[in-house]
Amino acid sequence: MLSRTPRLLIWILLVLFPFGAGAADPFVLAIDIGHTPRNPGARSARGEPEYQFNRAMALALRDAMRGHKGLTAYIINEEGARISLAGRPSAALAAKADLLLSLHHDSVQPQYLKEWSPKGEKHRYCDRFSGHSLFVSKRNGNAGRSLQFARLLGERLRQKGLKPTLHHAEPISGENRELLDERLGLYRYDGLAVLKGASMPAVLLECGIIVNRWEERRVSLPAYRKAIADAIVQALLAYLQPPAPRSEKQSLPKAGNSKIPLP
Repeated sequence: MLSRTPRLLIWILLVLFPFGAGAADPFVLAIDIGHTPRNPGARSARGEPEYQFNRAMALALRDAMRGHKGLTAYIINEEGARISLAGRPSAALAAKADLLLSLHHDSVQPQYLKEWSPKGEKHRYCDRFSGHSLFVSKRNGNAGRSLQFARLLGERLRQKGLKPTLHHAEPISGENRELLDERLGLYRYDGLAVLKGASMPAVLLECGIIVNRWEERRVSLPAYRKAIADAIVQALLAYLQPPAPRSEKQSLPKAGNSKIPLP
């Protein structure tokens, strides 16, 4: 039986150095909901605000991350208040985020838009382009790691059977972005404030083109959001692993292309 002094010493050590102390902190992903209710971004083919799609995707991603003990989601401006572009990476920094992912849904340049009138209301659409896209900035505080995560995410999206859009590389006004990887739909866009203003690695994901009438329906499906969210989680887990040997190659399935009938 221990005497009082050794027992007191053990108690003090347990208080100062509790069991499990020193374990790695969880990885914090700052999820940026693109735009706000007051500045909702693009309008879909049926007139829905982009912000609505972005927020739904952010919540789906947080749900997908909850089952992974080493990952923590922090949603920037979840309440939808006014926030500047510079305020988004600042909020991620205050949350001690390890990576920032800005979620958006895409549109096209005005010359591609046509009018239609679902339910008697005039809206603009373009069915010519579809797919997701990824953006990184060389002016980001950790551009190399940003590119690494973007590539991992692009691969996981391909594994889900999703195809990227390449229309941002078109040599026209408002586009002409440098295409870093055609296969992954990965672009360099140095001027994006959310990316260049972040001190941590940062990537912007356009989840789909909501002015496309079929894609608008597709990105609204819970199953589609879950596929995107699962791809992000898988990319995060791969991002946290040590790099694989260079000789190791990974085969990818061919991307599918299915359409959902119009209403």
